[in-house]
Amino acid sequence: MAERHLHNLSFLWINSWRMLWRDWRARELGILALGLVIAVTSITAVGFFTDRIERGLQEQSAELLGGDLVIKSRNASVLRYVDAVKESPLDVATTTQFRSVVLGEAQPHLVEVKAVSKNYPLRGTLRTSETPFAGDTPTRAIPAPGDIWVDARLLYLLNTEVGQTVSLGEKRFTLRKILRYEPDRAGDLFSMAPRVLMNRDDLSATGLLGQGSRVTYRVLIAGAPEHVEAYRSTLKGTLQPGEQIQSVEEGRPELGTALERARQFLGLAALISVLLAGVAIATVAYRFTRRHLDTSAMLRCLGTTQTVIIRLFTLEMLWLALLASTLGCVLGLVTQQVIAQLLDQLLLVSLPAPSARPLLLGYATGIVLLLGFALPPLLALRRVPPLRVLRKDIVTPPVSNGLLYLAVLVCMALLLYWQIGNVRLVSLVLAGMLGTLAVLAIVAYGMIRLLNRLRTRVGMAWRFGLSNLSRRPVTSMIQVVAFGLGLMVLLLLSTVRSDLLANWQNSLPPDAPNHFVINVQPDQVDGIRQFFSQLGVENSRLYPMVRARLVEINGEPARADDYEDDRARRMITREFNLSWAEVMQQDNTLIEGSWWTQEDHGKPLLSLEAGLAETLGLEVGDVVSFNINGTVTDFTVRNLRSVEWDSFNINFFTVVPPGVLEQWPANWLTSVYLESEQRRHLADLVRTYPNVTLIDVETLMERVRQIMDRVSLAVEFIFLFTILAGLAVLYAAIQANQDERRFENAVLRTLGAKKQTLLLGLFAEFVLLGALSGLLAGLSATSLAWLLAERIFEFDYQFDPGVILLGLVSGIVIVTIAGVLGTRRVLTHPPMESLRESAG
Repeated sequence: MAERHLHNLSFLWINSWRMLWRDWRARELGILALGLVIAVTSITAVGFFTDRIERGLQEQSAELLGGDLVIKSRNASVLRYVDAVKESPLDVATTTQFRSVVLGEAQPHLVEVKAVSKNYPLRGTLRTSETPFAGDTPTRAIPAPGDIWVDARLLYLLNTEVGQTVSLGEKRFTLRKILRYEPDRAGDLFSMAPRVLMNRDDLSATGLLGQGSRVTYRVLIAGAPEHVEAYRSTLKGTLQPGEQIQSVEEGRPELGTALERARQFLGLAALISVLLAGVAIATVAYRFTRRHLDTSAMLRCLGTTQTVIIRLFTLEMLWLALLASTLGCVLGLVTQQVIAQLLDQLLLVSLPAPSARPLLLGYATGIVLLLGFALPPLLALRRVPPLRVLRKDIVTPPVSNGLLYLAVLVCMALLLYWQIGNVRLVSLVLAGMLGTLAVLAIVAYGMIRLLNRLRTRVGMAWRFGLSNLSRRPVTSMIQVVAFGLGLMVLLLLSTVRSDLLANWQNSLPPDAPNHFVINVQPDQVDGIRQFFSQLGVENSRLYPMVRARLVEINGEPARADDYEDDRARRMITREFNLSWAEVMQQDNTLIEGSWWTQEDHGKPLLSLEAGLAETLGLEVGDVVSFNINGTVTDFTVRNLRSVEWDSFNINFFTVVPPGVLEQWPANWLTSVYLESEQRRHLADLVRTYPNVTLIDVETLMERVRQIMDRVSLAVEFIFLFTILAGLAVLYAAIQANQDERRFENAVLRTLGAKKQTLLLGLFAEFVLLGALSGLLAGLSATSLAWLLAERIFEFDYQFDPGVILLGLVSGIVIVTIAGVLGTRRVLTHPPMESLRESAG
């Protein structure tokens, strides 16, 4: 029994290889292999390039934490992780942050002290200057023992200058440099006091960390992504109460939004490549199946069972998938390496080396694409009756349409999810593409039937063209759908894509606020507003802020232990910044509930940011209680709203109506955009209002802009591969019915038709196909762009009728040229040879 099984297995392997070699020599599989190589090349190139760029962006973006991962606590026991990390391939550094008082020659001033260890920062660089508000320079060093680097504001508060000495605790320090930028200050952007940076080795000499000191310890970790992720997984079970893990996305909501949209754009490019590759392969496999009906009938006559037939063709497709996938992976690796070299200075200073994951994805994609999209049509070969050897007119029973469409849908969904990893994006675009296919098919079929009525009203060439369309309505419909998909992608990439990228980049315009002014007292609001007005800053709106702590939710105590989500636990233990506003800000969007009216002023209502509400499980109508300066007040959730955090405007998680919080002490803050000339007057602001904290976020904004620019460049080049996939669809659609065209033209030429007449007929046919496909592609591209802009990227999409017109014109031009060139062999092929091939 075992010997027979091995014999059958050997028979299948040997004969499937023979079939592959025979079909390849007969150029049967040439188009299918070409489509598969293009698909795998484009997908692996996208995968390699996306993988390198995403990891590169992640490394660059990690500088806003000072590392790839941060463990934060108010207990010094968190420093135990330093020794644990030292035994791993990860790098480690520490920061110790607390408030203290610096004593100069005049009066003492409150400061935020940060003591850092060697290797700090692990990601990014510090930036310093020799004079206040002058140009800065990057440095990899930290203050030497006995030196401190300070905010420029502290010099004015102490009435001193660089090179002078001050006292911090029990030790004297030299003011050596002006501290202009700290990579990891994004996490505590709104600290109230000026920053002092010192060497950790000087910490014990200050005598400041005594019993009861309020200190925040941070352990910074950096290394290869797989090592960081592995270490993070081991931390989850070892964290002590009060210890928190912070990653890049959690450090700043502005950066988290930029990174998320970067992934969406890059994912969209890969997604479209997979879809088009599947369409191209399915189209070519349909032709391959029809050309092997006679082979299957002959095998049935020789006694081969249906099961063996389908196994032979499946193994043949599997060998082809492995060979084409190998070639595609190699070409994809070479292609992305060439592009990475060309764009190295434009994209990132140094791109990480590619990982092996895109190779696995390339092989899996090749196998699943070929078997998933080519196997359903090939299943028809098992049902070919032996009698077809004698009678060519016998129709092969079709495979169940439900099975065919279900297999294709499942394969597409699995591939897209593996490639993108975003269920919402995959579901939306997959539904959009399936809807587009259905609409294209229905409308195309209806238009073909409608055009059939015009055959008797046009000239000879156009009559040939219309006859070719109406005589094969199903085939023509498939061609229109394939052409339409290819053209839709070209339109989406060449026009709509530019609008999406422009809208994303415009979300952070050049005049976005680059300075925050905080800790403004109520009696200073008018003076601050007047100061900026004199500088030429218009509409410098100040916002109030009252500190509060969440204590109850719907009458139940709010406890961090009741939540498993790390962010929810942090929200429960942190203080909230409550603000009040009469109208909602322009970069906020109401999602649920309603905004308050004039009659609601003075009522304890609450507006929550939607992400916070989801994290804490809050809904409209819930009652939350805040402890404000010792007084517990109940608030009813009135509405939920989304916030564009990447706008860099002042925004709050929690907002209440006017007339509710005015009785409690409030700090005010604002954000303004200042030109270089205007920044020179900031020293006057600090002298006039010494308690006010001025924060320059220009460097942070520049990091976000760089991410946008680099991702935009990456998308531009990555989309080139999806254009190749779109062209493969066009080529496959043209080749789909070449055999029928060759036979029909051979008959017409035998009956006396001239080449010129047949050429004009082909020209008319492809003009009509191009017009139908282009019109439908323009409508589909516009609809899909609106869907992506509104549901995924959250932009306001402006309808452009020019896209539809461009689709119509480009469809006629591209399809006509490609169609005539692709079918020219039909006219040059000898009629007698074509008739013999068809008879055979």
